[in-house]
Amino acid sequence: MSGIQLVLVTGFIFIGLYFITRLKKRLLDIVLLFAMISAGILFALRPDITNILARELGVGRGADLVFYISILIFWFVSLKLYARIRKLEQQVTSIIREGAIRNATEITDINIH
Repeated sequence: MSGIQLVLVTGFIFIGLYFITRLKKRLLDIVLLFAMISAGILFALRPDITNILARELGVGRGADLVFYISILIFWFVSLKLYARIRKLEQQVTSIIREGAIRNATEITDINIH
């Protein structure tokens, strides 16, 4: 095993362990993460596989194929994070709105009495 393979495999393992501890009950996320980690380790240990896949898919080199797939994964993660942020914004807006309405009714009740 070369130095870069050791670095990549170790990095993939640490990333996998970190996210598995964070994702606890999200089965789909864990399965996707496991697939990506496995593919990363496989491609790090056997870079010739990426060249074979690239030729089959009509891409020039294996490194280009990995780059294109990385772009797709980046966009998937970006859109997933955007959706989560929008959901959190809606929840915060709802909580603040309910608090404002509750506060307004309490002030109205105080002023009436």
